[in-house]
Amino acid sequence: MTNRSTYHHGDLRQAVLAAALDVIAAEGPGALSLRDLARRAGVSHAAPAHHFKDRTGLLTAVAAEGYDLLAGALAGAPELRERGVRYVRFAVEHPAHFQVMFQPELLRADDPDLRAAKERASAELRAGVAGVADLDGVPDAREAGIAAWSLAHGFATLLLTRNVTDALGGRDPEEYFRSLTGLLFTKQG
Repeated sequence: MTNRSTYHHGDLRQAVLAAALDVIAAEGPGALSLRDLARRAGVSHAAPAHHFKDRTGLLTAVAAEGYDLLAGALAGAPELRERGVRYVRFAVEHPAHFQVMFQPELLRADDPDLRAAKERASAELRAGVAGVADLDGVPDAREAGIAAWSLAHGFATLLLTRNVTDALGGRDPEEYFRSLTGLLFTKQG
């Protein structure tokens, strides 16, 4: 018996996701059309709906995949600064995922795959903050986590939108981010 998801196409779900990521990276999520993605994948216009139901379902799948990739990227980082570097690296290596993940109005918030993937990524972010909350002057882990996330996410967003290109002056973005964290989080005496 033939698996329906691979009939007529090697892996239609992955092919449509890959095509969607290309479109998002080039033109943004607003340019997505299931009909266009079906054409790109060489299948009938109704075929993507079998896997994603609609455009929102597709964007939710992109976000869930992104959160899983982010969790994997953060896993095992030795300390908070390096988790931030990995967060920035993830954004640079997966700009389409990054763009969709943080636009909740595009997604089905109650999707179980999305919720589970977000929780895995959140757990990795929290793990990086656990030791910081014990330091003098750090009010609690939640506030430290929001501060760290704000810095990494803000820098990644500025980097992807090319708003800090001139400021980098050709420096490696990861090393630049490490410098930023050093400026902001050195212990004042």
